[in-house]
Amino acid sequence: MHHLDLQVIERALKWANQGLTVWLCTVLKTFGSSPREPGAMLVACSTGDYLGSLSGGCVEEDFIARLQRGEFDQPAQRIMYGGDDSSTTVRLPCGGSLEVLVEQLAPSADNLVHLEVMHATLLGRQPLTRCISLSDGRKRFNPSTLSEPAVTFDATSVNVRIGPALRLIIAGISSVTSPCALFAQSLGFEVIVCDPNDDARKNFDVPGVEVQAVLPSVFIASGGCHVNTAVVALTHDPRIDDLAMIEAVRTEAFYIGVMGSQQTSQQRAARLLRSGGLKDTQLERITMPIGLNLGSKTPSEIALAVMADIVRLYRGKNRHEL
Repeated sequence: MHHLDLQVIERALKWANQGLTVWLCTVLKTFGSSPREPGAMLVACSTGDYLGSLSGGCVEEDFIARLQRGEFDQPAQRIMYGGDDSSTTVRLPCGGSLEVLVEQLAPSADNLVHLEVMHATLLGRQPLTRCISLSDGRKRFNPSTLSEPAVTFDATSVNVRIGPALRLIIAGISSVTSPCALFAQSLGFEVIVCDPNDDARKNFDVPGVEVQAVLPSVFIASGGCHVNTAVVALTHDPRIDDLAMIEAVRTEAFYIGVMGSQQTSQQRAARLLRSGGLKDTQLERITMPIGLNLGSKTPSEIALAVMADIVRLYRGKNRHEL
């Protein structure tokens, strides 16, 4: 799940707690060229306000117009954009199409609890599957794993896997930290920067990024990582980088990397084995030097290489496939 989806559920909760009916939309399936993947969410209310995205903009505009005309009055329904079965004349770029689940959620106690469980799951550690009946909109949660498909559905029901939102923990503030945080935000990551240095934090200003005034190792050891977390160390300071790596390999983080040259990386590996007490299997989890080998020189190029490698691993691609 992307961090944008967490913001969608937070907005849905806010509106529902204000007594407003909300419409929660989930991408079920895409065909051809489509900007968002199955599981992506959007929430809207009757005022025409909305948060989230289903496509590049044209679908959202059409959906809000139809919502204000009162077209989505069922507890749950599937709609198609693009393709021969489309319920609208809107066409997606490059001939793509997508199918969307639209749920009408009145501000009832049951719906508030359901949204709160979704919110907790996106902030938590273990995924769940939302099971929605298309006949009456009834919903329940089942245990899930991240290996299950994001969405499955048939003529009577829809199953949507939700799980911890993508998170990037950046250990230390350097010239690479800001561009890396910006790239990560644009890719849908929740970004947390950890650095105990007051001066470094004063010079760091990326809106929307959480900044923790502690050693990254302390934040990681306190439970900062889950299965959808990437941890990157970007300072060249072994007091920050090494300790962050020692703690990160003890977590479920799917990507762990540290910046440095080949020589620095070899020295760090020996140090982590000797002084850090790591095992070979733990050391193998650390990508060092960090990122794809793009020949990067500038801070932005290094940040691009780092985030490209994180996305590669998250999408299950081996380097030789690139």
